[in-house]
Amino acid sequence: MLQKIRDSLQTQRWFGIAILGAIALVFVAWGAYGIVDVGFGGGNYAAKVNGEKISIDEASRAWLQQQTQWQQAFGGEIPAERRKELQAALLDALVREKLLTERTGELGYRVSEQQLDRAVAAEPAFQVDGKFSAQLAKARLAQAGLAEHTFYAELRQGLERQQIRAGLQVSSFLTPAEVARLLALEDEQRELRYALLPVGKFAGSEPIADTAIREYYDGHRSEFMTPESVRLQYGELRLEQLASQVVVGDKELHELYDKSKDTYAEAEKRHARHILLATPDKAQQVLAEARAGGDFAALAKKYSQDSGSAPQGGDLGWADRKAFVAPFSEALFAMTPGEIRGPVHTQFGEHIIKLEGVQPGKTRSFEEVRPELEAQVRRDRAADLFGDTQEAIQRRLEDRGVDLETLAREFHLQLGEVADFTREGGGAPLGADQELRDVVFSDSVLAERRIGGPVPLGDDRLVLVKVLEHRRPAAKPLEAVRAQIVATLRAERGAAAARAAAAAALKRLDSGESFDAVVAGLGITAEPARFIGRSDPSVPAQLRERAFQGPKPAQPVRFSLALEGDGAAIGVVTRAREGQGGENPALRAQRVQQLTGRRAMGEFTAYVDEMRRRARVETNPKAFE
Repeated sequence: MLQKIRDSLQTQRWFGIAILGAIALVFVAWGAYGIVDVGFGGGNYAAKVNGEKISIDEASRAWLQQQTQWQQAFGGEIPAERRKELQAALLDALVREKLLTERTGELGYRVSEQQLDRAVAAEPAFQVDGKFSAQLAKARLAQAGLAEHTFYAELRQGLERQQIRAGLQVSSFLTPAEVARLLALEDEQRELRYALLPVGKFAGSEPIADTAIREYYDGHRSEFMTPESVRLQYGELRLEQLASQVVVGDKELHELYDKSKDTYAEAEKRHARHILLATPDKAQQVLAEARAGGDFAALAKKYSQDSGSAPQGGDLGWADRKAFVAPFSEALFAMTPGEIRGPVHTQFGEHIIKLEGVQPGKTRSFEEVRPELEAQVRRDRAADLFGDTQEAIQRRLEDRGVDLETLAREFHLQLGEVADFTREGGGAPLGADQELRDVVFSDSVLAERRIGGPVPLGDDRLVLVKVLEHRRPAAKPLEAVRAQIVATLRAERGAAAARAAAAAALKRLDSGESFDAVVAGLGITAEPARFIGRSDPSVPAQLRERAFQGPKPAQPVRFSLALEGDGAAIGVVTRAREGQGGENPALRAQRVQQLTGRRAMGEFTAYVDEMRRRARVETNPKAFE
């Protein structure tokens, strides 16, 4: 199946957005090291690493993959200065990838064809309900901007880089003394008393001046923008639409029925009751009562130790052989209706069994299963047509000037229109699929007015899109956001007043005034002093971090603290103590594994940092222009 994908990819050119992404983008946050030469003009590469080139196409593709996420983070266009920083960090990540790839070759790391195929099959983007789907893989790759050989080469390199990382991690370890020290630090507790100064209490009730509102609006227009959106036309193809067009003949259905007849065979079923007892002696006693004419259901309610069936008089319902353990099944399916047998020993105890009835096994007739067979044939045939149609549409899209209406007539697509499809949230009835949004807001669809797609929405639906109107973000009128600005300014006023009050309160504490007196003077309440851990969820994170700053307190440490978005706080840390311990061995082993993992990540980071420091790197300042 995987070979079939490879073979088909070798004969086609695929356009769109790459789906696997640049590997190891964790390097982006590491900064730049090493020898860097940026003193030249444009070139045909984004960077050189020890003489090996990183192409401009590779850098541009990696940036495309990240650009949409950053645009969402910034709520629209990325600010120019941040764009340059992000592009520089991305280029450095590609440099580090290249260095790791170079090192894997030097050390002889290799990935077999079998490993490569398993990685493809395990890719979530190629799976439906957790299982690899060749059809979906084909559809996803149809959206990629990679030739087949490039796709497999990048995947292979990524797997080789994972091998070198795994090798470094396996060799990392912590000594018992290091483990004890790290666990002691993690489990340390400190006694904290604190009080919060909330924004609302210090915001005041004075009105916000119109001049302040206008000034804030003019200085923050980018925060009050309408979302970027388009009016678009789409053509849709659904699997069910193709299935309804499939003609299925009786001969084909009969052949399928004959091939799969065994799947329509229903095994014999039996209706039984039982009484479960712990000992053979007790079982013999109850068996005698049952055979003497006692009501079996009443005896089951009285004696049976099977809590599931005893209240129902031991009733087990209708079931086939597979429903029971072997000794029970063998006894039950050797009985005649009305017979009582026992005791039958199983791993659950001693059973007394009564057979209530028998349903003979049978094979469902052709007429009974005909609707299922027809649906299966239609579904299978439609799936093939769906894939073929998608490929045919892809080929037609390579013809410049092809029109969506023409494609709709040619491939029987259902046309529709979305009046307001946004970059952030998409729009009904197409939804908010990330891949679809990337296509709609790509340069080829927006700027060049080309038809975008086909984009699969699930494994039974695909769409083509054409932008009819592009609406760029625009500033909302002041009156539409006045209430929002007033709330923001009032919160800022409250936060500033709360922080000033906290700073003044700290001076009073440092002068010797009691915590209770200071809190009472502020008109707020304080939390009682108690020991907290580094991850205590009942304490605001900033307060926890402040409480654990610095060494263990030899004397009370008082502080005031500005809280993000929530005013301020005052507090005092009085003492520290070791953690309470008492964790089970399994949890401790898990924590040691996490500590070792963090150590391994740090060593891997240092390993790549050193490679980067020693590398000869030239970067092209115009790589992303």
